[in-house]
Amino acid sequence: MSEKKQPTLKGFRRFMQLLAVFLLGMVIGSIAYNVVYQTSYNTLWIQNKDLQIQLHQAEEDIKTLKKYHKRSTVIKEIKVTVEERDPPLDSLAVKEVVQQLHEELEVLRGRNMFDIDSDAKMARTLLNRKIYSVRDKEFSIQIKTMLVSDGVLQVWIDMRPYTRS
Repeated sequence: MSEKKQPTLKGFRRFMQLLAVFLLGMVIGSIAYNVVYQTSYNTLWIQNKDLQIQLHQAEEDIKTLKKYHKRSTVIKEIKVTVEERDPPLDSLAVKEVVQQLHEELEVLRGRNMFDIDSDAKMARTLLNRKIYSVRDKEFSIQIKTMLVSDGVLQVWIDMRPYTRS
């Protein structure tokens, strides 16, 4: 009579080890893929937001240039610059605050450069220490310098995270 061999525990254990290594490799591979995907998506999203802001600014500049192309003494363009900080702030938050500030300064576009003194003082008073909320964080700005040259209003601001006391 022939005896049937029973499967040994050794063979089963070896199979389970190989299966566990395979599954662990799948999990680690999916984690690595997800990290690469999220990083590239975040970079793409930030670039898209930056391009949207640039497009909006360019459209506003084109409208103003068409409207005031014959007048050389009006503010045709507004540029907002945030002073560098150490440690640097979140670049997306900086762009969002700059966009909001740019929209608030839009009332100065088309104004006479020689009459800007009173308007600049008013803008500085209204916007100084103003708090902007971006992505569940609050930031305070302080206008450092406002300069008008060749139809361009340049504004330098200091931006800090705001903590309530």
